This record gives sequence, C-alpha cells and structure tokens, in this order.
Amino acid sequence: MAEHYPRPELLVEPAWLAEHLNDPTVRIVDVRGAAQYSGGHIPGAVNLPVARLDDPTHPVRGMLVPAPRFAALVGTLGISQDHHVVIYDQQGYLQASRLFWAFDYFGQPRLSILSGGLLQWNAEGRPVSAEIPQVQPGEYRATPHPERVATKEDVQARLGRPDVVLLDVRSAAEYSGEMVQALRGGHIPGAVNVEFTQAMAAGPFPLFKPVTALQQMYAQVGATAGKEVIPYCQAGVRAAHTYFVLRLLGYEKVRNYDGSWAEWGNDPNLPIEPGSE
Repeated sequence: MAEHYPRPELLVEPAWLAEHLNDPTVRIVDVRGAAQYSGGHIPGAVNLPVARLDDPTHPVRGMLVPAPRFAALVGTLGISQDHHVVIYDQQGYLQASRLFWAFDYFGQPRLSILSGGLLQWNAEGRPVSAEIPQVQPGEYRATPHPERVATKEDVQARLGRPDVVLLDVRSAAEYSGEMVQALRGGHIPGAVNVEFTQAMAAGPFPLFKPVTALQQMYAQVGATAGKEVIPYCQAGVRAAHTYFVLRLLGYEKVRNYDGSWAEWGNDPNLPIEPGSE
C-alpha cells in the first residue's frame, strides 16, 4: 500500500480517488491517446496524451517541450498550481510517470499517480464515462526546476564522481551494446544497470514492489538516497518511471536525463563503454 512508502502522497489508491471524483481541488489527467480516452475514462478526467509533451522543434527526439508550451497545454485543461493533479494510464505507469516528471519539473506542488492505473480501476468495477468534462481554461505558471533534470553537460561534469550514480534503466541488451538504438551502442561510462521493470511487482495489476525490496535493489548498485541519482534510458520515458520510483522512496536528489541515449549515443564526441558480456 502507498502508505508504506516514504512519500505516500505520490501514489493514491483507487478508493481514495473514487471518494474525490467531485472534489474541485483535484484534477484527474488521463494520459492515453484521444481514441482510448473518448472510449471511456475516469469521470471528470481531462485528456493529455504524453506524445504532446515532446518538443517537435528539438534536434533530439522526445525532449520535453519548453515551459511556455507546457503552460499552454496544461492551462487549456483548466489545471492550476492549486490543484492536486492525479495522473493515470492504462497500465505500467510509463506514460503516467512521464507526465509526473514533467509536472514535477515545472513545479506542480501536489502531484500523484493512480496506483494500479485504469486496469485496477476497471477491475474493481469503478465508474467510467465517455463524457468530456467542461473546464475553464486558465493561465498555468510553469517554473522550471533545473535540479530535476540532467542535461548532457550535467552528465559530462559528473562522470566519475563517487557521490553521483548514473542509473541506466534500459534492458541489459541495450546497456551492453548488444541491442543498438543509436549510432553507437553501449552505455555512459560508469553507469550501472537496473532495468525499470525491476521495480514492478508480479501480479494482475501494475503495482510497485514493497519499499524494502526497492531500497535493497537500488542499494546493491550504489544508488542510495544520499547520492545524486541520474536515471536515463533511450528517450527519457523509462527514466521518468524510475524517477518516480525514487521520488516515492524519498530520494531528494534525482535528475531525469531527458536526452538519454538518443542524445548521448548519437554524439560521437561523448565517451561510451561497451559494457560487459
């Protein structure tokens, strides 16, 4: 249960959300595609497909839109800094975590993900609706928090530092260079590998492992709460998933490397390690 985690407020249970469907201080956000959303969503939820978070003008694919664009997207949905934003996806938290990180980076004070996602919500027989909620658009103040993102330069400056952990959350094949999804394969020098899926518990619904198991898993590779941890993947989405898990565990110094391997692996001027067999 969420209350067992150091930051329980970041993960709300379906029962809690069901009790707050008509709470004007809560804004529910469905991050699935428009077709899925219109086919049935949690009552009152607005729709923000995560693909809309990608900056089409940036040379690195999948980078987060700048603050003015994010503010326009969110403001159109009637979301303000005063809302408690609750995000959900179909399952697995990948898309929900991407939006969570974006909101966290731009300074949303109250922010949560729905435990179990829509999969558990539906399994529990809770209501869904095809009605599009009427919201009052407003101005959203998106204030970037640079300590919650890592740039290419940030990573370069931290190579070899004992107080920083570069956490590669891709598959073992990507980490080793066996699977290549850029001009070069391998990983950032010194990075340790814990695939993002390792945070998930086995079962019919997408739930995280117990807090002790998660803490031990990250501690085994040196990613302890006292260090600065920089998760990365291919395009910052799987890394956002790990970013959320670490936040849930109470880690304060976590930075999502948004450019990830799409940036690092395609830059011949940056060092790489081929990994171990």
